[in-house]
Amino acid sequence: MKQFNKANLGWLILIALAGISLYVGVTTGLVSIFQQITLITILINIMLAVGLNLVIGFSGQFSLGHAGFMAIGAYSGAIIGNRVEGLFGFFLGILIGAILAMLVALLVGIPTLRLKGDYLAIATLGVSEIIRIAIINMPDLTNGARGISGISFPFDSNDSFIMVTFAFLLVTTIVTVNYIKSSPGRATISIREDEIAAESMGINTTRYKVIAFMIGAATASVAGSLYATFFSVINPADFTFQKSIDILIIVVFGGIGSITGTFVAAVVLGILNTVLQSAGQLRMIFYGLALIGIMVFRPGGLLGTKEFTMSALMNHKKEAGK
Repeated sequence: MKQFNKANLGWLILIALAGISLYVGVTTGLVSIFQQITLITILINIMLAVGLNLVIGFSGQFSLGHAGFMAIGAYSGAIIGNRVEGLFGFFLGILIGAILAMLVALLVGIPTLRLKGDYLAIATLGVSEIIRIAIINMPDLTNGARGISGISFPFDSNDSFIMVTFAFLLVTTIVTVNYIKSSPGRATISIREDEIAAESMGINTTRYKVIAFMIGAATASVAGSLYATFFSVINPADFTFQKSIDILIIVVFGGIGSITGTFVAAVVLGILNTVLQSAGQLRMIFYGLALIGIMVFRPGGLLGTKEFTMSALMNHKKEAGK
């Protein structure tokens, strides 16, 4: 934990300040209902993208199956939340969804993560589709293609739910970043840099890739449970290949290998999408142009692999003062 505080104190302070601002905004009525929906969507997208960035940006594995793990969490949260009343059912659904997602990630990760590049992307996409088709073909449990509606919302107001979502974002981010800074995390990064060299040094590359895959799956599951609880309606069409691409766009836009970049990209794209709502279908053109512009002028994303830290900020101030 000491290592985490030294390396990431800067963005942790920013998140804390954001949390305080968020609390003041939602409890004093400064944030409208429409803005609350945008906020929750951004928070959920950050959670999804942080987990995917761990898989793609830090372990170097190109995955297109993130939507499948989100679906596991969404359906677990919906089914258990509707059968077990109150906050206990809400938290139990999140817990069971995360465990199921990690088990699925373990089972499919061992054979698929031996693949590389395009082969791995296709394999993970196939896993995501298998999960979605399995959900459709269990109508007694999941209501099939019609999905589940009227999902229990065990909170007095959206304000409380926003702060709970923010707390989950904080926890999942801390877990992810602590893993990156740990010894297994450094072993995972070495696989990204040169898998053959990592294997020659005695690193069990499959093991560490699977661990990163499982953590990413768990964060996606938590985000899925929160998504289902807030919007109260889910169906398999919400978790198609397009959803995985949406999450991937956030990761690439912010910078593959930058947790700070993921936060910035999710906020920027979320606000951009909201501002362009009035433009109708034309907003997708502007949205696409913004993405093309970033890829042309900042091919590494907004922040590349950079992270915001207090030490970097202090060094920058010292150099500016010379």
